[in-house]
Order: sequence, then C-alpha cells, then structure tokens
Amino acid sequence: MNLSFYPLDLKLKHTFQIARESRDIQNNIIVLLRDTDGVVGFGEAAPTRFLGEDAKSVTRVLDQSIDLLQQADPFHLEDTTHLLKSRFPRDTAARAAIDIALYDMIGKKLKIPLYQLLGLKKPNANVTSFTIGIDTLEKMCKKVDEVKDFPILKIKAGFKEDIETLRELRKITRAVFRVDVNTGWTLHEAIKKLKLMENLGVELVEQPFPVGSIELLQKIRGAAKIPIFVDEDVKDTHDIPAFSNVVDGINIKLMKCGGIREAIRMIHTARAHDLKIMMGCNIESSVSITAASHVTPLVDHIDLDGHLLVTNDPYTGVMVDRGKLSLPVGDGLGVVARSEASLLSL
Repeated sequence: MNLSFYPLDLKLKHTFQIARESRDIQNNIIVLLRDTDGVVGFGEAAPTRFLGEDAKSVTRVLDQSIDLLQQADPFHLEDTTHLLKSRFPRDTAARAAIDIALYDMIGKKLKIPLYQLLGLKKPNANVTSFTIGIDTLEKMCKKVDEVKDFPILKIKAGFKEDIETLRELRKITRAVFRVDVNTGWTLHEAIKKLKLMENLGVELVEQPFPVGSIELLQKIRGAAKIPIFVDEDVKDTHDIPAFSNVVDGINIKLMKCGGIREAIRMIHTARAHDLKIMMGCNIESSVSITAASHVTPLVDHIDLDGHLLVTNDPYTGVMVDRGKLSLPVGDGLGVVARSEASLLSL
C-alpha cells in the first residue's frame, strides 16, 4: 500500500475554549492509503496537546510508516495495527488515521459500508449532542440560540461561574445538558456543584477531576444522582478496569485510543464492567467523524459534532439534522471530497 498525507487546518466558527485551553484553528492531517488496485482509503489524525501530539509528531510517525505499510495486506488489520502500536505506542491520533483509512479501503474493496463490515445494523437517527465552549455568558447564550434545534447540548464547565452560566442557559433552552468539566474541579467544587446541577436538567458530568484522581471519584460516588463519566482518564482498553466501580461510564474517542479497532475492544471491555459508553471526538472533519458514526449502534451516548464546529470542512459524510445523524450512502466510510481541490494530493 502507498501512504500519503497532507495537512488540514480546520478553522473554527467560534474560539473553542475549555477549562485548560482555547484555540481558533485545529491542525489535523488527512491520510490517503492507495492499494495496488487503485482503491483509496481516507483517514484523519486530529492530535491534541493534552495527549502529547501535534501536527509535527503525526507527520513524523506517518513518514516512518510509509515503508512499514508498503508491502502490507490491507486485510491484515490485526497484524498492521499491532505493528504500528508497538512502534508508536503514544501516537494514537497518527495510528487512528491509518486505522480509519484501512477500514475505509477494506469496505470499498468489499463494496460494503463500514457499519456492515463491523457486523452492525445501519445507525438509525441516533442523536448527537452539540458542544458549547466556554465564553462570556452573552456569547454562550448566543451559541445556544444558534443551535436551538439540537435536543442535547454539551456544556463546557470547569470555571468559576459555571453553575450561574448553566442557570442562565436553562432559561433559554429545554435541551438536555451534558456537562464536561475537562479536569477543572476540586473535590469541594464537585460535591457542591453536582447537587446544584440536579435541578438543571443535567444528564451526566464528564471528567470532573484531573487524570488519575480515582480517590476523588470514589468520594463523590453516590454523593449526587447525576452519572459521572471519565474521558481523559481512559485512553484505551487497559485503563477501563480501574474505573469499573468508580464511575458510571467512559468516553471513547478514536483519536485517543488509536482507531476503530481499539474502540471496539474498549466498548466490549466497558460492557463487561457494566459501564455506559459515550462516543466522543476532537475537532475533526467529516472523515473521522463519519468513521466514528459507523460505530454508534454500540454506544449509549453520542458526541460527534467536531465537524459542525468548523467552517472549512473539505469533505462530506455523516449529515446532522436537528441532532440526528444520517450516514452517507457508499462503501467504506462513504466520505467524498466537496471539490476537486481536495483531491490534488491523490
């Protein structure tokens, strides 16, 4: 297989701010895998500094993967993904891009969509949340008004006035709230704020504490009725057992775990530990968001809105109407370029 790639700088509609950082541009990498018969698989890497990756590190891994994949059989997914993980254990976004491209290629070769390749029924009108990043109260209210047709909103918290902000947002929308703290609370804040949120229509709270705070999570277990999910704490399958009796669920992201193959393993492992599952994302184009959407029949909650937060997505794939996901018709991912300009690197 021939591997090539090019940068994709996604421009955000609004400055995206969470408890620990903010950004206006997301620097991703698009991966193209071409087999000897001319079939091309699309993949995408959306690195995050929190996990120690950026566009430069992804580019370095992809450069080193060209020779590794030259003689590889696209159907030997287990061997290929194992090889890449052994060579690049911490470069999950780079590995995810190759993993997604492999699945796209195999689906195209077999002339079936990805969900069918995975043995799943076609996702039927599953609903994603829409993320409201941290901003001034006025701007957060404006963002909520812009997406008033979405029945579920993911509100970024972890700042001093987050409860007051939730109260004001509740006045202008009936949407279900999911609150993502992105490691931003102390134990005292969590106990106090979780109880206050019970009357604000909050369905769940994500990652209240810094990574590794299992003792703090145990202390709030049962202190409030709202389910607690972990995100940054759970990167792959090996991290799940430690949280089986500590939280209610986990957030799986292709970029965090290394791709579709590991995501499936994580789903089955989480089920074995009676944990609920959210399928989440970074700021991504339709390439990797569509890949994750094919897996949604296996999860409980969906947060796949990364492509909706940008202004220059060069691909079309999964569509969203009032929060409902609709997969494209086509083999593999079903993703296509919006214009010939996106095909210049093929």
